[in-house]
Amino acid sequence: MKNIICMSSLALLCLLGCKTIKNNSSDKISEFPAFSTEAHRGGRGLMPENTIIAMHNAIDIGVTTLEMDTHITKDGEVVVTHDDYLSPGFMLTPEGKEIPSADSKKYVVYQMDYDLIKVFDLGTKPHTGFPEQKKIKSYIPRLADLVDSVQQYSKGKKQMFYNIETKCSPAGDNISNPEPEKFVKLLMDVIENKGISSYVVIQSFDKRTLQILHQKYPKIKTSYLIANKKTFEENIAELGFNPFILSPEYRLVDKDLVQKCHAANIKVIPWTANTKEDIAKLKLLNVDGIISDYPNLL
Repeated sequence: MKNIICMSSLALLCLLGCKTIKNNSSDKISEFPAFSTEAHRGGRGLMPENTIIAMHNAIDIGVTTLEMDTHITKDGEVVVTHDDYLSPGFMLTPEGKEIPSADSKKYVVYQMDYDLIKVFDLGTKPHTGFPEQKKIKSYIPRLADLVDSVQQYSKGKKQMFYNIETKCSPAGDNISNPEPEKFVKLLMDVIENKGISSYVVIQSFDKRTLQILHQKYPKIKTSYLIANKKTFEENIAELGFNPFILSPEYRLVDKDLVQKCHAANIKVIPWTANTKEDIAKLKLLNVDGIISDYPNLL
């Protein structure tokens, strides 16, 4: 009987030990990359922006992090797209025709149901800003579908990190975007449902969404996007807390900014550096990652 008890106790200790090892392994995997190489909009210099095929290509290149933009549709879907409207610069109608310049702001994402948005052609029309971009017919995906595809595609390789921007502003409230509380709730519902919270950074120029996240979802990493010439102290005071990342336009980054961020335990990940020279200069400044349209340069 004593032997049976000892064996049972040993088995229990083994199970507990195995569980502990598993948890430690999971924690290690969810650590943010020491240097985050980020494919801007999935790497739009190479593939149609913010598409699933772009994300797959970025994974193949070897980035650590997939950067993308999100909007909300009329029927409450979180979709991966940058502009407030379906852009005539790189999209075609469902019939494959040009969107007339007079209709350049006709198709507002927030005022359209997703089923209608999905049939527009994203990827066939040449993008004048990115001549190397491959022409592959694609579409604007739902965030949920993109995450499912990325998780499956990267399975057995490595866990990807997601840098997800909320595309909203006070001027766009209830016109081109919902109010920030609703935006954050819809976005977080997808993130939590897909079980990727540990691998997500939510970034925004709109401080309101970051403040809501800080209050209601304190474990979510946040990144404050900066395109102004205010001081480090002014930007942090305006936000009201220290974000996980400060993400300035790359020409705003200097040694002083990086030192101040690091002293406050804030990472610096600039956007959008697209030449080898600019990338090399940023690395010399000791930044913590770089966002680029050309992830192959990273």
